Amino acid sequence: MPIIMIAGFSISLILVLVLMPSFINFLKKLSFRQTVSEYALDDDKKKAGTPIMGGILFIVIPVLVSAIATIRSFNDLSIWIVMLAFVGYGLIGFVDDYLIAVKKNNDGLSPKQKFGLQLVLAVLFFFLYRSHADLSIALPFVSHPVNLGWGYFILVVLMFTGSSNAVNLTDGMDGLAAGVSILALLPYVVICAVQGRSSLAVFVTSLIGGLLGYLYYNKKPAKVFMGDTGALALGGVLAGLAMITKTELLLIVIAAVPVIETLCVIIQQVSVRTGHGRVFPYTPIHYAFRIKGMPEKNIVRMFWAAEAVFALIGLLIWL
Repeated sequence: MPIIMIAGFSISLILVLVLMPSFINFLKKLSFRQTVSEYALDDDKKKAGTPIMGGILFIVIPVLVSAIATIRSFNDLSIWIVMLAFVGYGLIGFVDDYLIAVKKNNDGLSPKQKFGLQLVLAVLFFFLYRSHADLSIALPFVSHPVNLGWGYFILVVLMFTGSSNAVNLTDGMDGLAAGVSILALLPYVVICAVQGRSSLAVFVTSLIGGLLGYLYYNKKPAKVFMGDTGALALGGVLAGLAMITKTELLLIVIAAVPVIETLCVIIQQVSVRTGHGRVFPYTPIHYAFRIKGMPEKNIVRMFWAAEAVFALIGLLIWL
Protein backbone atom coordinates (compact mmCIF):
# COMPACT_ATOMS: atom_id res chain seq x y z
CA MET A 1 0.00 0.00 0.00
CA PRO A 2 2.82 2.54 0.63
CA ILE A 3 3.86 2.05 -3.01
CA ILE A 4 0.30 2.77 -4.19
CA MET A 5 0.17 5.86 -1.96
CA ILE A 6 3.42 7.17 -3.42
CA ALA A 7 2.18 6.37 -6.94
CA GLY A 8 -1.13 8.16 -6.31
CA PHE A 9 0.69 11.20 -4.96
CA SER A 10 3.18 11.30 -7.84
CA ILE A 11 0.68 10.73 -10.66
CA SER A 12 -1.73 13.38 -9.32
CA LEU A 13 1.12 15.86 -8.88
CA ILE A 14 2.49 15.30 -12.39
CA LEU A 15 -0.91 15.37 -14.08
CA VAL A 16 -1.91 18.66 -12.43
CA LEU A 17 1.48 20.22 -13.23
CA VAL A 18 1.26 19.14 -16.88
CA LEU A 19 -2.41 19.87 -17.50
CA MET A 20 -2.83 23.12 -15.57
CA PRO A 21 -1.33 25.50 -18.22
CA SER A 22 -3.77 24.23 -20.86
CA PHE A 23 -6.60 24.34 -18.35
CA ILE A 24 -5.76 27.95 -17.45
CA ASN A 25 -5.91 28.90 -21.14
CA PHE A 26 -9.24 27.08 -21.40
CA LEU A 27 -10.64 29.06 -18.47
CA LYS A 28 -9.42 32.30 -20.07
CA LYS A 29 -11.20 31.45 -23.32
CA LEU A 30 -14.42 30.88 -21.37
CA SER A 31 -13.84 34.20 -19.56
CA PHE A 32 -14.01 32.44 -16.19
CA ARG A 33 -12.03 35.17 -14.48
CA GLN A 34 -11.84 36.64 -11.00
CA THR A 35 -13.92 39.72 -10.29
CA VAL A 36 -13.06 41.95 -7.35
CA SER A 37 -15.36 43.88 -5.05
CA GLU A 38 -15.09 47.66 -4.94
CA TYR A 39 -14.39 47.25 -1.21
CA ALA A 40 -11.37 45.00 -1.79
CA LEU A 41 -7.88 46.08 -0.78
CA ASP A 42 -5.91 47.86 -3.50
CA ASP A 43 -3.47 44.96 -4.00
CA ASP A 44 -6.37 42.55 -4.47
CA LYS A 45 -7.90 44.73 -7.17
CA LYS A 46 -4.81 43.97 -9.27
CA LYS A 47 -5.85 40.29 -9.26
CA ALA A 48 -9.01 40.97 -11.27
CA GLY A 49 -9.00 38.90 -14.43
CA THR A 50 -7.09 35.92 -13.00
CA PRO A 51 -8.83 32.65 -14.04
CA ILE A 52 -10.92 30.94 -11.37
CA MET A 53 -12.15 27.34 -10.99
CA GLY A 54 -8.62 25.94 -10.90
CA GLY A 55 -9.97 23.68 -8.17
CA ILE A 56 -11.64 21.53 -10.82
CA LEU A 57 -8.32 19.86 -11.68
CA PHE A 58 -7.33 19.01 -8.12
CA ILE A 59 -10.80 17.56 -7.58
CA VAL A 60 -11.13 15.45 -10.73
CA ILE A 61 -7.58 14.11 -10.99
CA PRO A 62 -7.09 12.79 -7.41
CA VAL A 63 -10.57 11.22 -7.46
CA LEU A 64 -9.86 9.39 -10.73
CA VAL A 65 -6.33 8.39 -9.74
CA SER A 66 -7.32 7.03 -6.34
CA ALA A 67 -10.43 5.35 -7.78
CA ILE A 68 -8.33 3.44 -10.30
CA ALA A 69 -5.67 2.62 -7.71
CA THR A 70 -8.14 1.28 -5.15
CA ILE A 71 -10.92 0.00 -7.41
CA ARG A 72 -11.23 -3.24 -5.43
CA SER A 73 -12.07 -1.28 -2.28
CA PHE A 74 -15.04 0.58 -3.68
CA ASN A 75 -17.49 -1.54 -1.75
CA ASP A 76 -16.30 0.46 1.29
CA LEU A 77 -18.96 3.08 2.06
CA SER A 78 -16.51 5.26 3.98
CA ILE A 79 -14.45 6.17 0.92
CA TRP A 80 -17.65 6.88 -1.00
CA ILE A 81 -18.78 9.30 1.70
CA VAL A 82 -15.46 11.17 1.67
CA MET A 83 -15.29 11.37 -2.12
CA LEU A 84 -18.94 12.43 -2.37
CA ALA A 85 -18.29 15.14 0.20
CA PHE A 86 -15.30 16.30 -1.84
CA VAL A 87 -17.11 16.32 -5.17
CA GLY A 88 -20.50 17.40 -3.79
CA TYR A 89 -19.25 20.52 -2.05
CA GLY A 90 -17.06 21.19 -5.06
CA LEU A 91 -20.19 21.21 -7.24
CA ILE A 92 -21.83 23.80 -4.97
CA GLY A 93 -18.72 25.93 -5.35
CA PHE A 94 -18.73 25.36 -9.12
CA VAL A 95 -22.29 26.70 -9.40
CA ASP A 96 -21.27 29.75 -7.36
CA ASP A 97 -18.15 30.34 -9.47
CA TYR A 98 -20.09 29.88 -12.70
CA LEU A 99 -22.68 32.46 -11.70
CA ILE A 100 -19.91 34.88 -10.74
CA ALA A 101 -18.08 34.31 -14.03
CA VAL A 102 -21.24 34.77 -16.11
CA LYS A 103 -22.59 37.78 -14.18
CA LYS A 104 -19.13 39.36 -13.85
CA ASN A 105 -19.75 40.27 -10.22
CA ASN A 106 -19.09 38.79 -6.79
CA ASP A 107 -22.69 37.84 -5.96
CA GLY A 108 -22.99 34.25 -7.17
CA LEU A 109 -25.24 32.11 -5.00
CA SER A 110 -26.93 33.98 -2.18
CA PRO A 111 -25.78 33.03 1.35
CA LYS A 112 -29.15 31.33 1.92
CA GLN A 113 -28.88 29.30 -1.28
CA LYS A 114 -25.30 28.26 -0.56
CA PHE A 115 -26.07 27.31 3.05
CA GLY A 116 -29.19 25.43 1.96
CA LEU A 117 -27.22 23.28 -0.50
CA GLN A 118 -24.48 22.69 2.07
CA LEU A 119 -27.14 21.66 4.60
CA VAL A 120 -28.75 19.19 2.19
CA LEU A 121 -25.43 17.47 1.56
CA ALA A 122 -24.60 17.37 5.28
CA VAL A 123 -27.96 15.68 6.00
CA LEU A 124 -27.32 13.18 3.20
CA PHE A 125 -23.89 12.28 4.57
CA PHE A 126 -25.30 11.89 8.08
CA PHE A 127 -27.85 9.29 6.97
CA LEU A 128 -25.30 7.48 4.80
CA TYR A 129 -22.88 7.36 7.72
CA ARG A 130 -25.58 6.36 10.22
CA SER A 131 -26.39 3.33 8.09
CA HIS A 132 -23.04 1.67 8.83
CA ALA A 133 -21.55 3.32 11.93
CA ASP A 134 -22.51 4.32 15.46
CA LEU A 135 -23.16 7.92 16.45
CA SER A 136 -20.42 8.24 19.04
CA ILE A 137 -17.50 10.63 19.14
CA ALA A 138 -14.03 10.19 20.54
CA LEU A 139 -12.94 12.74 23.10
CA PRO A 140 -9.23 13.58 23.40
CA PHE A 141 -7.60 11.89 26.41
CA VAL A 142 -10.83 9.94 27.13
CA SER A 143 -10.68 6.18 26.58
CA HIS A 144 -14.40 5.56 26.04
CA PRO A 145 -16.37 7.14 23.13
CA VAL A 146 -19.48 9.16 23.91
CA ASN A 147 -22.68 8.29 22.05
CA LEU A 148 -24.47 11.48 20.99
CA GLY A 149 -27.51 9.86 19.41
CA TRP A 150 -29.35 12.42 17.32
CA GLY A 151 -27.06 15.09 18.71
CA TYR A 152 -24.54 13.70 16.23
CA PHE A 153 -26.78 15.04 13.47
CA ILE A 154 -26.28 18.60 14.73
CA LEU A 155 -22.52 18.01 14.98
CA VAL A 156 -22.34 16.75 11.38
CA VAL A 157 -24.30 19.73 10.05
CA LEU A 158 -22.07 22.18 11.93
CA MET A 159 -18.93 20.32 10.88
CA PHE A 160 -19.68 20.18 7.14
CA THR A 161 -21.12 23.67 6.76
CA GLY A 162 -18.52 25.17 9.09
CA SER A 163 -15.52 23.43 7.52
CA SER A 164 -16.46 24.26 3.93
CA ASN A 165 -17.03 27.92 4.76
CA ALA A 166 -13.87 28.08 6.88
CA VAL A 167 -11.60 27.03 4.00
CA ASN A 168 -13.48 29.45 1.76
CA LEU A 169 -12.71 32.32 4.14
CA THR A 170 -9.05 31.27 4.24
CA ASP A 171 -8.81 31.43 0.45
CA GLY A 172 -7.84 35.09 0.25
CA MET A 173 -4.15 35.24 -0.65
CA ASP A 174 -1.97 33.55 -3.23
CA GLY A 175 -1.13 30.06 -1.99
CA LEU A 176 -2.76 30.50 1.43
CA ALA A 177 -5.70 28.07 1.32
CA ALA A 178 -3.84 25.46 -0.73
CA GLY A 179 -0.86 25.38 1.64
CA VAL A 180 -3.01 25.35 4.76
CA SER A 181 -5.17 22.55 3.33
CA ILE A 182 -2.15 20.40 2.45
CA LEU A 183 -0.86 20.74 6.01
CA ALA A 184 -4.30 19.95 7.47
CA LEU A 185 -4.56 16.84 5.27
CA LEU A 186 -1.15 15.43 6.21
CA PRO A 187 -2.26 14.09 9.65
CA TYR A 188 -5.03 12.16 7.90
CA VAL A 189 -2.49 10.22 5.88
CA VAL A 190 -1.15 8.84 9.18
CA ILE A 191 -4.57 8.48 10.81
CA CYS A 192 -6.05 6.58 7.86
CA ALA A 193 -2.98 4.34 7.55
CA VAL A 194 -2.93 3.48 11.26
CA GLN A 195 -6.68 2.76 11.24
CA GLY A 196 -6.21 0.41 8.29
CA ARG A 197 -8.17 2.62 5.91
CA SER A 198 -5.75 2.07 3.05
CA SER A 199 -8.09 3.28 0.32
CA LEU A 200 -8.66 6.57 2.14
CA ALA A 201 -4.92 6.94 2.71
CA VAL A 202 -4.34 6.58 -1.05
CA PHE A 203 -7.04 9.15 -1.74
CA VAL A 204 -5.58 11.67 0.73
CA THR A 205 -2.05 11.30 -0.64
CA SER A 206 -3.39 11.67 -4.19
CA LEU A 207 -5.24 14.82 -3.14
CA ILE A 208 -2.10 16.24 -1.52
CA GLY A 209 -0.20 15.59 -4.76
CA GLY A 210 -2.88 17.36 -6.79
CA LEU A 211 -2.90 20.30 -4.39
CA LEU A 212 0.88 20.65 -4.59
CA GLY A 213 0.63 20.76 -8.36
CA TYR A 214 -2.03 23.45 -8.09
CA LEU A 215 0.03 25.38 -5.55
CA TYR A 216 2.86 25.70 -8.09
CA TYR A 217 0.54 27.85 -10.23
CA ASN A 218 -1.24 29.52 -7.31
CA LYS A 219 1.84 30.84 -5.50
CA LYS A 220 2.38 34.58 -5.78
CA PRO A 221 1.80 35.95 -8.36
CA ALA A 222 -1.06 33.48 -8.85
CA LYS A 223 -1.83 32.36 -12.38
CA VAL A 224 -5.07 30.70 -11.29
CA PHE A 225 -7.40 30.63 -8.28
CA MET A 226 -9.22 27.58 -6.90
CA GLY A 227 -12.46 29.54 -6.51
CA ASP A 228 -15.35 28.33 -4.38
CA THR A 229 -15.13 25.13 -6.43
CA GLY A 230 -11.88 24.18 -4.73
CA ALA A 231 -12.39 25.87 -1.37
CA LEU A 232 -15.77 24.30 -0.58
CA ALA A 233 -14.51 20.92 -1.80
CA LEU A 234 -11.50 21.05 0.54
CA GLY A 235 -13.70 21.99 3.49
CA GLY A 236 -16.07 19.16 2.63
CA VAL A 237 -13.32 16.57 2.37
CA LEU A 238 -11.80 17.59 5.72
CA ALA A 239 -15.19 17.23 7.39
CA GLY A 240 -15.74 13.88 5.69
CA LEU A 241 -12.36 12.57 6.82
CA ALA A 242 -12.99 13.76 10.37
CA MET A 243 -16.35 11.98 10.47
CA ILE A 244 -15.08 8.69 9.04
CA THR A 245 -11.94 8.57 11.22
CA LYS A 246 -13.79 9.65 14.39
CA THR A 247 -11.71 12.81 14.78
CA GLU A 248 -14.67 15.20 14.67
CA LEU A 249 -13.59 17.39 17.59
CA LEU A 250 -9.90 17.00 16.82
CA LEU A 251 -10.52 18.63 13.43
CA ILE A 252 -10.77 21.93 15.32
CA VAL A 253 -7.08 21.55 16.19
CA ILE A 254 -5.90 19.89 12.98
CA ALA A 255 -7.50 22.63 10.84
CA ALA A 256 -7.06 25.40 13.40
CA VAL A 257 -6.09 28.16 10.96
CA PRO A 258 -9.41 28.01 9.02
CA VAL A 259 -11.22 27.72 12.38
CA ILE A 260 -9.48 30.85 13.70
CA GLU A 261 -10.23 32.70 10.45
CA THR A 262 -13.92 31.87 10.87
CA LEU A 263 -14.05 32.79 14.56
CA CYS A 264 -12.49 36.18 13.82
CA VAL A 265 -15.13 36.88 11.17
CA ILE A 266 -17.93 35.87 13.56
CA ILE A 267 -16.51 37.99 16.40
CA GLN A 268 -16.16 40.97 14.07
CA GLN A 269 -19.70 40.70 12.75
CA VAL A 270 -21.26 40.26 16.20
CA SER A 271 -19.28 43.20 17.58
CA VAL A 272 -20.21 45.51 14.70
CA ARG A 273 -23.88 44.53 14.68
CA THR A 274 -24.21 45.04 18.43
CA GLY A 275 -22.76 48.53 18.15
CA HIS A 276 -19.36 47.85 19.69
CA GLY A 277 -17.35 48.58 16.55
CA ARG A 278 -14.56 46.55 15.01
CA VAL A 279 -12.45 44.20 17.09
CA PHE A 280 -9.95 43.60 14.26
CA PRO A 281 -8.69 46.03 11.62
CA TYR A 282 -10.09 43.74 8.91
CA THR A 283 -11.46 40.23 8.51
CA PRO A 284 -10.78 37.52 7.43
CA ILE A 285 -7.87 38.06 9.78
CA HIS A 286 -5.09 37.51 7.22
CA TYR A 287 -6.03 40.87 5.67
CA ALA A 288 -5.39 42.62 9.00
CA PHE A 289 -1.69 41.82 8.65
CA ARG A 290 -1.69 43.31 5.14
CA ILE A 291 -3.20 46.54 6.47
CA LYS A 292 -0.40 46.65 9.04
CA GLY A 293 2.12 46.55 6.18
CA MET A 294 3.28 42.91 6.19
CA PRO A 295 4.04 41.57 2.68
CA GLU A 296 1.58 38.97 1.39
CA LYS A 297 4.26 36.27 1.00
CA ASN A 298 5.28 36.67 4.64
CA ILE A 299 1.68 36.43 5.82
CA VAL A 300 1.13 33.25 3.84
CA ARG A 301 4.30 31.67 5.21
CA MET A 302 3.35 32.68 8.76
CA PHE A 303 -0.09 31.08 8.40
CA TRP A 304 1.48 27.95 6.88
CA ALA A 305 3.85 27.70 9.83
CA ALA A 306 0.98 28.13 12.30
CA GLU A 307 -1.08 25.47 10.52
CA ALA A 308 1.89 23.07 10.52
CA VAL A 309 2.18 23.43 14.30
CA PHE A 310 -1.55 22.93 14.86
CA ALA A 311 -1.67 19.90 12.52
CA LEU A 312 1.24 18.31 14.37
CA ILE A 313 -0.36 19.00 17.75
CA GLY A 314 -3.60 17.46 16.53
CA LEU A 315 -1.80 14.35 15.29
CA LEU A 316 0.13 13.99 18.56
CA ILE A 317 -3.11 14.28 20.55
CA TRP A 318 -4.64 11.55 18.39
CA LEU A 319 -1.62 9.30 18.76
